[in-house]
Amino acid sequence: MRHLLPGCLLLLSLTACQSTPEKKDVEITLLSTSDYHSHAVPFYSESQHDQAGVARVIAYFKEARKRPNTLIVSGGDTMNLGTPTWSDEYHCVEWAWLNGLVDVMAVGNHDFDYGPDEFLRCVGTADYPIISSNLMGSDGTPLLQPEGKPYIIREVQGMRIGFFALGGPDFPTLIRADLMPAGATWKDPIAEARTTVQTLREVEKVNAVVFLGHQHTHDDKAMAKAVPGIDVIFGSHSHIKSELVLLPDTGTWFISPYQYGAYLAQVRLLFHEGGLLQVTGELVKLDETRPQEPEVKAQVDELQRQLVAKRPERFAVLGQAQVELSDANLNQGESVLGNWATGVLRQAASAHVFFSTSSSFRAGIPPGDITVETFYTAIPYKNAVVTADVTGEQLRAWVELSVSKRGSDAFSQQTGIRYRVVNGKPTDIQVFQDPARPEAGYAALVPGATYKLSTTNFQAYVAGGYKELFATFANPVNTGLDAHTLLIQALQAAPITATLDGRTGGG
Repeated sequence: MRHLLPGCLLLLSLTACQSTPEKKDVEITLLSTSDYHSHAVPFYSESQHDQAGVARVIAYFKEARKRPNTLIVSGGDTMNLGTPTWSDEYHCVEWAWLNGLVDVMAVGNHDFDYGPDEFLRCVGTADYPIISSNLMGSDGTPLLQPEGKPYIIREVQGMRIGFFALGGPDFPTLIRADLMPAGATWKDPIAEARTTVQTLREVEKVNAVVFLGHQHTHDDKAMAKAVPGIDVIFGSHSHIKSELVLLPDTGTWFISPYQYGAYLAQVRLLFHEGGLLQVTGELVKLDETRPQEPEVKAQVDELQRQLVAKRPERFAVLGQAQVELSDANLNQGESVLGNWATGVLRQAASAHVFFSTSSSFRAGIPPGDITVETFYTAIPYKNAVVTADVTGEQLRAWVELSVSKRGSDAFSQQTGIRYRVVNGKPTDIQVFQDPARPEAGYAALVPGATYKLSTTNFQAYVAGGYKELFATFANPVNTGLDAHTLLIQALQAAPITATLDGRTGGG
């Protein structure tokens, strides 16, 4: 931890430095949300109905604002083209609802989903600054400089907090050029982080540096190691739920509030004589026990009523689930939702194995009726099925890459293959003997054998690490099979079910 006072390096409580006058201590609370994705209406999350909703988020923000020394930030991704339907109908209506509450917001990739004109219109509805240090205009300077600079400084009781944001290294691929302002480009995030942090520390003389997002967790961790001087990172983009932790081999604290407003990240910075003495914090769950702001709730209820009347097809029932298709453990191992979906897609591809990054799945499916909206909430992104021929050694390398990404949404959900994990490495890898007859069971991976691998076009051609490996595979084929169509056909054919079977070993 940086800026600890001499003699207090192992300080666990203020009693260790009794000579410190209490009046010189300043505590500032930071509250963050991220990856809201237009989930205005309370939803099903972590096996519970009636979670979150924008009226709960705003109610908590308003109560927080009554407490002294509180700053509120957003990590971006406020909209989401295609799902929920609320996003397509209302775009950024909530941005104005946050006026007077939020101090600064990062730009997320989905904030450009409706094109540059709509993005700029949305920016005009917000009275809080919206930033991203590496988003450059056609003249090569930062495009967003709401207060004359690509970062924001807020001063509380003499303590200057510097906030900055970035678009991750995947942004140039994720955001089509026609959705961006004319001539806009993304610069290398690490280089811009280094420049911005140096400016905040050496020129602006801030007392703490806070990163809002918007990049994947593994990019956050790499940045923390490469760029000293960042005190807190509010995780975003990966939809990770993480309590406050000190990142190894850095002085940077990390916390991530999951997704859709289901949690908020709350961090307290304790300063003594200008130095950052202590960082504490926790996630705050916005479940059904939390109040909703009455006026906002009334607005949401009315807008949702109008939406259902206008788009009834989005709320029609597609089929039923016999059990909860839980998304629990998506980023760490197998999940019920992942097992079901990858099983359907592997069979359609007539492949030995099917893989999908866990980022393709965003919520569980509750037991009972499955509406169109419920389905797309769980599996929101359009993907095609692609296949390739791989050797056993190439398949092993693919699995090793996936296991190396455990804990992030770049980890793979899978079917047709099973393994154990020992010391962070997959071992005892087994593959379906016959793709047409899963009941024939598994056989040990043979290094020189040939297998048919299937995956999503995102994992094959976009996802970092995977796309480079996929490029070495033989006979790549875009099957033309649409993942959404296949999955919807499966759930329309019969009530769906799935279980956990230990295919992804622990360790």
